[in-house]
Amino acid sequence: MSLRILLADDHAMFRSGLKAVLSTQDDLCCVAEAADGRAAVEETIRLAPDVAILDIRMPRLDGLRAAERILGRPGNTTKVIVLTTYDDDSYVYSALRMGVSGFLLKSVPPEETIAAIRIAHRGDAIIDPSVTRRLISRFASGIAPPASSTEVERLTAREREVLILVAQAHSNTEIARALGIGDETVKTHVSRILAKLGLRDRTQAVIYAAAHQLVAPLPPLPPGSERAGRHRGGARHRAL
Repeated sequence: MSLRILLADDHAMFRSGLKAVLSTQDDLCCVAEAADGRAAVEETIRLAPDVAILDIRMPRLDGLRAAERILGRPGNTTKVIVLTTYDDDSYVYSALRMGVSGFLLKSVPPEETIAAIRIAHRGDAIIDPSVTRRLISRFASGIAPPASSTEVERLTAREREVLILVAQAHSNTEIARALGIGDETVKTHVSRILAKLGLRDRTQAVIYAAAHQLVAPLPPLPPGSERAGRHRGGARHRAL
């Protein structure tokens, strides 16, 4: 059964190009398009697509406000991915706080957008590693005041280890390898961490760990690493 996708962008040519990319995938189907945020919300309510892809800069209602309305509706099942040409941390933070499942730059290769749709649908979140690094550095440097440690103290020592590794953008497989445990055990730990801390998903766990100063700023990516990643054709983004 195909995943049902809504595309919202005020540039018809961009929508057309992305729709053409989706049409090459047997498991993806564009069920609606919208040229502004208000129409995106209306179409999402009407069709309940599996994933809505929203541009941040749109007339009538911007992508962030549209995402907020979609995700805030009782019983909503649509996952939201936000697209932008602006690599701005304030957009990232606002989008993640709302519970979006992905934050992608419009410049990413088509295969990465396709991967992000599938990742979002299965309940994970995706964000560019370089953005994750800046976000963590921003909080860890003290821009956000540390919160009470009461909730953190509910975590076991192993859960705290897992939370820190999640916040450093490591995959379940990488965490399992680092701690010498199985992938399913990692998933169990992550589920318990989210439940204990009252978090919605792994993306919020990143924000939580940074705000509580559980992680130090990550080192910058090596010079040219992102360019090299694109030349290899590999996905630069990682599911959180």
